[in-house]
Amino acid sequence: MILRKQFLEHVGQTSPAPMLIEVARAEGSFFYTPEGKRYFDLVAGVSVSNVGHANSAVVKAVQQQASDYMHIMVYGEMVERPQVEYARRISELLPGELNCVYFVNSGAEAVEVALKLAKRYTGRTELISMRRAYHGSTHGAMSMMGAPEGEEWKAEFRPLLPDVKSIRFNSFDDLQHITERTAGVLCEVVQGEAGVRLPDVEWLRALRARCSEIGALLIFDEIQTGMGRTGEMFASAKYGIVADVVCLAKAFGGGMPLGGVAANRAILNSFTNNPCLGHITTFGGHPVCCAAGLAALNYLVDNNIVDGVEHKGAMFEERLKGHPRVKEIRRSGLLLAVELGQSEYLYRLMDIFKEEGIMSDWFLYCDTAFRISPPLTISEAEIEECCTILLRSLDRL
Repeated sequence: MILRKQFLEHVGQTSPAPMLIEVARAEGSFFYTPEGKRYFDLVAGVSVSNVGHANSAVVKAVQQQASDYMHIMVYGEMVERPQVEYARRISELLPGELNCVYFVNSGAEAVEVALKLAKRYTGRTELISMRRAYHGSTHGAMSMMGAPEGEEWKAEFRPLLPDVKSIRFNSFDDLQHITERTAGVLCEVVQGEAGVRLPDVEWLRALRARCSEIGALLIFDEIQTGMGRTGEMFASAKYGIVADVVCLAKAFGGGMPLGGVAANRAILNSFTNNPCLGHITTFGGHPVCCAAGLAALNYLVDNNIVDGVEHKGAMFEERLKGHPRVKEIRRSGLLLAVELGQSEYLYRLMDIFKEEGIMSDWFLYCDTAFRISPPLTISEAEIEECCTILLRSLDRL
């Protein structure tokens, strides 16, 4: 009780009603309160904890790197083994000619870098995003929140970036708005905060073709969908589309704060001149964070975790889709939106989940569906138990 009181007094909040669940420890698919209450973690830090909480391989890597050295100097000046090895490993797994990684601190910063890179490389100024897009809360990333849905989140922070517009996700007609003025088009492969909206494959191909024709950089935001979340290491691999720039974060750091921008060396070299130091980030690519991210990636690969993601996601879908309160389930791998159709049901369900030991939430642009995005390491037995609790909770609505 004392800690919660101090939390409310001294820690900044961004909502008038924080959840106030105190965490004592976390392991695997669960976290626990000081009283010992267990919660299924169906948020995983918003798709951050893909290899599970307290993963021993990640913990060991963090401990080892912290004892070797922590901050020296980053952003591409010093040769630090965790950065180099992680950049090489990611480049091996990324498609096409995405062979170079610039490390940053977060997803929002990765988006900021990608926007700057598009302007610098093309010499153009116009930036295009999708309606119902979410890319972060810094000024540049917020500017790319797709209007009109994002207006309530950014109206009080204007003026934002000029020369920005949004088009409709999956709209072939809107591709005509990408012109010779366009520096870059920023797109989530699967729209996350819109409530897990899947792409039309033919539209993605047309988007890629239009950007190539016009000379605009196609930027994929794989911040939430990367590192195995959708059943492939990167969601774009499900559709065979290669972007010019890919933004990475969340699970990219293995639970530590880390982001990255992947592109071809020729594109990223734009930051080295006219002017040099095109982007500066004091802690981006911190060696401990890179060590954690590399350990998490190796764990995913060595244990074939991503191969089981589609099956695990289908287990959730099959168990829940027949409940009378469930109107629709939208899913890509282990990223699910369970649609209830009414926000009043959703808000009531959040209270029930808290009682039942379930951690979930809703989506920024969709407050009628709840999120299921557990650690990718969740077992089939845990999924069965979790679904039993979810169905019991839905019965209480």
